[in-house]
Amino acid sequence: MKTSLKLALAPVVFAFVAASAHAGCGKGAVAGAVVGHMAGKHGAAGAAAGCAIGHHSAKKKQAAASAASNTPAPAPANGAAGTSK
Repeated sequence: MKTSLKLALAPVVFAFVAASAHAGCGKGAVAGAVVGHMAGKHGAAGAAAGCAIGHHSAKKKQAAASAASNTPAPAPANGAAGTSK
């Protein structure tokens, strides 16, 4: 492997290791790297952008799930809570 290629890949590898704990980063980084590579050999930039977008998307999804679990249950239609006839 060429030395210049090793030097170019080193920051990307370290970024993946450091950011692997963040939700959504892995999937977004892989997709971004592929798109960046296809768009003109910008895989590292695509991976960074994909990681950021994937993490943002995961946080939005987590916030929506948290908000949905914190909403109170709707009242019964007849207005009587827990009573039986």
